Amino acid sequence: MPNSSSAAPRFAWTLTAVFMVSLLPAEAWSAAAPPFDGHTLYDQYCSTCHDHPQGRIPARATIAAHSADEALQTLTTGLMRAQAAGLNLNERTALATFVTGKTLSGNLAAPPETNVCAKPDTPLDMKAAQWNGWGRDLDNSRFQPHPGLTESEVPRLKLLWAFGYRGTPVYGQPTIVGGRLFVTSVTGRVYSLNARTGCTYWTFDAPAPVRAPISIAVVPGMAAATPVAFFGDDSATVYALEATSGRLLWKTRLDEHPAARITGGPAFFGTRLYVPVSSLEEVSASAPGYECCKFRGSVAALDVKNGSLTWQTYTIDTVAMPYRKAKDGTQLYGPAGGAVWTAPTVDPQRRLLFVGVGNSYTDVPASRTDSILALRLDDGHIAWGYQFTANDNYVVGCERGSTGNCPLNVGPDIDPAGSPILRTLPGGRQLLMAGSKSGLVHALDPDSGIQQWLARVGVGSALGGIEWGSAADAGHLYAAVSDITVADGKGPGGLTAIRVANGEKAWFTPAPKPICAWGTRNCTAAQSQAVTAIPGVVFSGSQDGHLRAFSAADGRVIWDVDTAQPVITVNGVPAIGGSLDVGGATVAGGMVYVNSGYGRITGQPGNVLLAYGLER
Repeated sequence: MPNSSSAAPRFAWTLTAVFMVSLLPAEAWSAAAPPFDGHTLYDQYCSTCHDHPQGRIPARATIAAHSADEALQTLTTGLMRAQAAGLNLNERTALATFVTGKTLSGNLAAPPETNVCAKPDTPLDMKAAQWNGWGRDLDNSRFQPHPGLTESEVPRLKLLWAFGYRGTPVYGQPTIVGGRLFVTSVTGRVYSLNARTGCTYWTFDAPAPVRAPISIAVVPGMAAATPVAFFGDDSATVYALEATSGRLLWKTRLDEHPAARITGGPAFFGTRLYVPVSSLEEVSASAPGYECCKFRGSVAALDVKNGSLTWQTYTIDTVAMPYRKAKDGTQLYGPAGGAVWTAPTVDPQRRLLFVGVGNSYTDVPASRTDSILALRLDDGHIAWGYQFTANDNYVVGCERGSTGNCPLNVGPDIDPAGSPILRTLPGGRQLLMAGSKSGLVHALDPDSGIQQWLARVGVGSALGGIEWGSAADAGHLYAAVSDITVADGKGPGGLTAIRVANGEKAWFTPAPKPICAWGTRNCTAAQSQAVTAIPGVVFSGSQDGHLRAFSAADGRVIWDVDTAQPVITVNGVPAIGGSLDVGGATVAGGMVYVNSGYGRITGQPGNVLLAYGLER
């Protein structure tokens, strides 16, 4: 996506989950009738990128799968608000209706859910089977030792119920605690559902999209031992809700940068909540005239009782300063970047917190980007850092080699996007394992950060390698690969089992040939979704909409379900599945839950939560 010169597009779509409840008054909708020619606007400002998409830029057909309401919100209050800053409401409306081929409904605020549970919510049993937060445990292993489901039963899993979200795409991950399912959505609505039936106990509407998984904890020192639900949204605000009622207890904003957001699940330990802060400034930076870049990632420790900030450690020490001007005269800043995309890993024994750090946005050196950092739990001091790739300087649109806001030294964008996994070997030795979009898995000494072994599982690229994370049991790490742009026989997709002790490959299963219910457009076998494991079984979702279960012993596919199907939902919302990406399947109480319908950059959008179990 070029972002310099007079021939550059004025803005470029990258439709993502940044769909906020509309701030427009009702009368604005009638005033927003499109008197302008959307076709002309598209040809003038959009076609260069979206008729010839590369990298993270979606094709026009991908955008058209969404509603005009969602498209307008992306331009007005969402991800493309910086790119569309020069367009008035009529122009944005005309463009949204043309590119989607749909009219505006003007009915964006979600109505109350109709499938209210017949019995009032009861106290949560914190000792019951659960998948709490992103990785289930403090190690972020994504391994469920007590699934309530055996390997021999997995092939008999059936869809028991489905729940329809009121917006697309979906990429969150369900949390299961005390017989309740806690899920988030791009509309900002957070739900508490009955894990067995899908009926709704309560909803809470945040003012920004929520993609981070929810963590549930009993807060020490509170008058009553009431479980609390913690999560963050796309405005970089953290919320604490009473888990049984949805009542807001407190909220804290962690970063005032307009592109700052929380994409990773918060980690609870002791009396503190540890929250990662990321951003999409690397997307905003593609707008001509944007003063790239000033955001720097961080991890914050909050007091769980009131949300007060205990400490906040930035991945880049210094604030951004002017360092050069683009050819059009725009002042550029740096260093910037280092977003922390996923949940921190907690090590109580060493009193350390391990986090993966994203790429740099500028040419100004940033020694801790593309790295794993170890922070002290008590004060946030950085104990050690291990950098995967130096000078991985990247903003969206630089794949075409343009200038503008692009770094002079453009990196491959191969930072770690999944959480590090801490595993204990027989004899007590521990390893910290982390994959990245490079297609490499690094095993580090958690005391020092010194590399112990290195394993390649994919080719790697900005949309390739290991995207949202692996899973690990006591003996093996299971790494799924995206490699969505690889077409030379080495990708896309594939699942590899690696021996934790030495990094040797135990087995590899190529991705099955993709079969997409929606047709051949954006039909790929890339396995970007985070992996989930239970004893004897590994679950991996694919961009083709299929959730598959593999034998942990040899990689055989033992169960395959196509989630990209229309379904009847328990809440009456029309729903259909799509591509699987980001948050993986979660398992507890004999049930498997997964969100279907990512379709942001590639793949197919959808809007459904699916619950699989055994027919009794």
